[in-house]
Amino acid sequence: MIARSGRHPGRRQFLARLRFRREKCNDQTVGLNGPELTAKVGGGAGPGGVVARPALFGRLDESARVTMLSAPAGSGKTVLLRSWISQRRLAGRAAYVAAGREERDPQRFWLSVVTALRATAPGAGLVGAVTGAPGLDGQTIAEQLLADLAGLEDELWLVVDDVHELGEESLRQLELLVMRAPQGLRFVLAARHDVRLGLHRLRLDGELTEIRDGDLRFSLAEAGELLATAGTKLPPSALAGLHQRTEGWAAGLRLAALSLAGHPEPERFAAEFSGTERTVAEYLLAEVLDRQPAQVRMLLLRTSILERVNGELASLLTGAEGAERILQDLEAAGAFVVSLDAARSWFRYHQMFAGLLRLELRRTEPGAVAGLHRTAAEWLAGHGYLVEAVRQAQDAEGWDLAAQLLTDHWPALHLDGQASAVHELLAGFPSGLAAADAGLAAVAAADELARGSLEAAEGYLGQAQRGSQSVPEARRGQVRLLLGLVGLLLARQRADLPAVTEQAARLEAMVQASGAGIAVTGLGEDLRALALISLGIAEFWADAPDDARPNLERGIALARQIRRPYLEFTGLAYLAATNLLWSTARAVELGTQAVELAERHGWASEPAARVASVTIGAVLAYQVRPAEAEPWVKRAERFLSTETEPAVVLAIRYVRGVLELARGRTTQALAAFEAGVPLSRHLASRHYLLPPTRELLVHSLLRLGETDRAARFLTGLNDSDEDRSHGTTRNSTAALCLAQGDPQAATAALAPVLDGTAPLAWPARKAQAFLLEAIARDALGDQAAAETALERALDLAEPDGVLLPFLLYPAPSLFERHVRHRTAHASLIAEIQALLLAGTRPDRSPTRPEPLREPLSGSEVRVLRYLPTNLTTPEIARELSVSTNTVKTHIRNLYVKLGTHRRAEAVDTARALGLLAPSRTAAPA
Repeated sequence: MIARSGRHPGRRQFLARLRFRREKCNDQTVGLNGPELTAKVGGGAGPGGVVARPALFGRLDESARVTMLSAPAGSGKTVLLRSWISQRRLAGRAAYVAAGREERDPQRFWLSVVTALRATAPGAGLVGAVTGAPGLDGQTIAEQLLADLAGLEDELWLVVDDVHELGEESLRQLELLVMRAPQGLRFVLAARHDVRLGLHRLRLDGELTEIRDGDLRFSLAEAGELLATAGTKLPPSALAGLHQRTEGWAAGLRLAALSLAGHPEPERFAAEFSGTERTVAEYLLAEVLDRQPAQVRMLLLRTSILERVNGELASLLTGAEGAERILQDLEAAGAFVVSLDAARSWFRYHQMFAGLLRLELRRTEPGAVAGLHRTAAEWLAGHGYLVEAVRQAQDAEGWDLAAQLLTDHWPALHLDGQASAVHELLAGFPSGLAAADAGLAAVAAADELARGSLEAAEGYLGQAQRGSQSVPEARRGQVRLLLGLVGLLLARQRADLPAVTEQAARLEAMVQASGAGIAVTGLGEDLRALALISLGIAEFWADAPDDARPNLERGIALARQIRRPYLEFTGLAYLAATNLLWSTARAVELGTQAVELAERHGWASEPAARVASVTIGAVLAYQVRPAEAEPWVKRAERFLSTETEPAVVLAIRYVRGVLELARGRTTQALAAFEAGVPLSRHLASRHYLLPPTRELLVHSLLRLGETDRAARFLTGLNDSDEDRSHGTTRNSTAALCLAQGDPQAATAALAPVLDGTAPLAWPARKAQAFLLEAIARDALGDQAAAETALERALDLAEPDGVLLPFLLYPAPSLFERHVRHRTAHASLIAEIQALLLAGTRPDRSPTRPEPLREPLSGSEVRVLRYLPTNLTTPEIARELSVSTNTVKTHIRNLYVKLGTHRRAEAVDTARALGLLAPSRTAAPA
């Protein structure tokens, strides 16, 4: 149990032992001529140690005539001022006054000011002594001070701490002194909240410097320095967690430093440190909560269950009016209440203060907590705050209510791009509940689609379908809606165009129906937009761009009309990729729009964001601008999820390979293409990038001199006419024939591509075919045909600035001869020649690792993604919510399958095989 202020006999001694003294020093009215004393909680780093804060010292040095420090208790105001006076050697020119509660009497306050001023060098010869006497008022002393200081020539500082403790009369007299003081007298005033001193006039005149709570918060580096000077050092992750929970609050960090010194398990203590820790709770009770009136105290306690609160909700939970005004007053008073909007209508509590309040609520009103959570859940749901509503229902352990809220509102959450929030909400339910509730099982399937695996999603969806038969009639329509939506998303990620078409038709039928039994209303246009965009995505992956583009455009237009930015962003990303076939400039423009939307709304980890990024990277790679392409490709690789997004990951592998070819790094390109090809097995239809991936895989083998392997790969393709007659396969065959010294066979392979019977959709790929034709004709001695084919290749490449084919199949002598002939592309040829002259020699390294003999399991892939990080095995286990032994088992299996013995070797091998991104460097924003 936490002792309340004044009710624990040992409390005063306990606080004194931890240096919690309210007194600033033994004599509160001195000029600080001696060494700095250890201050109260708020910033000292330990006996004799203070964290240097040069940025704040600089602001005090350069401040205007009046400086106001306004911040809550324990923010480090006093320590900052004393450190500044001491380190800037202002002791002889700074009068320091700590205004305690006894200074509410104006005479006592002004006597303290006079004594402090007389202790300074400039004030000693100017300020006359004053003796307290009955009838001597503060106004008289202030007027006398103004007269005494009229002749001040040197600079003199008056530092008044805890100004908020002064009464109205003393504040009015201090304002008189501030406004009429000579230029040489400068003021530094510190308070827990803003005080009425008429400072707005000084602000307008540029004579006021304001330092507030945000300025006083310790940075992460300063927090580490504070702990270090107290004899404690934490690992970076533990220090970051402690800093985040304390929000840089000086007193919280100081208390943590004191408690951590000599603690047997410092990391565990730091991870659990909160407002409920005894030293913090004692401090906050004494300095904040116990100072509040009963009505305010009740409001703080009962609303502490919320992540954020407004006046209406606070009044509902307390049964009292005027809650908004109370919250605004608390924020203005620096009582660890933070406003969240410009209108000051929504508020939150400092994390450590909120922890103390919840603990005190459970102690004083244990029977009311669950009811408060339920009341809050119903209000939040009714006002559209769906995520917070579910969390409140979960906190009340009202699982039926929580499940109904989540399943009723999941469609809206999905359409708003809140997959991460849904994942967190699902984790808040008891294990096994999803299997017993059809609606939750459907939501769990959607969550697996976003974060887990397609197989796991299908398993949950099957459970939901079987469980839907026993759902009460009143909720059966809602479950059908969930099943339809998740089925559509699953089919989309499988690139199963027939299934997407079928599910989209079912959703349209639901929209057209009366909607009886469906809890979520008003989603008709939203579902239409989702269906159109899903159709466009499936058509894109299935190599039907002519159908995909109009559906995507219609879906985007509808998404904008109904103000669904998540749907707009998703459609834009795939429309960008689709436009590669028509205009690379337009593709980059649309991709950039999608990325900007993703960054604005926090969707950077979404598959659509990766599609947009890799589209831009593809354009730059084909234009042989690898330094510019690399950040975009890395951005796409940052959140790879092969099990969940095979279609997207295949595209990323393809573009990574293209980029490596543009750099002349053929071994790395081959690894990327080989990692991409097997992904097509996870898809219902052939991925449109599978043929070009195979084509460049063959090209990479040929560049490495592995002609036999290239021939075996082409021979091993499916015997279907579609595979063997595809334009990219014919390009590969032609390249192989050239490598084998048979240009005549190369021209035969290329003929259907050139006459259009084996079409290639993207002009750049057809340019490659004409370039191979030119090389073959040149080898056959048919110079005229070679010139014609080369000119046609240049015609197709120049509009999009595509240079890669000419780097992949260099023919410098052909270009030298061609430039002498009549050509419309002299500038482009010059650029190609310069590129060939500066190009990288082919990589013929024989050290490429052998392909995996046994594929990695889903769990092993998840563990593998953490190996390039600095996380320890226990930390990886915590991230994955599994045991340490489980992680160790997966790591041992990874070593066996990768043929390695150490973590670093496993990472390098996985990167070479394309199982991990080639680099850990983050893409720039």
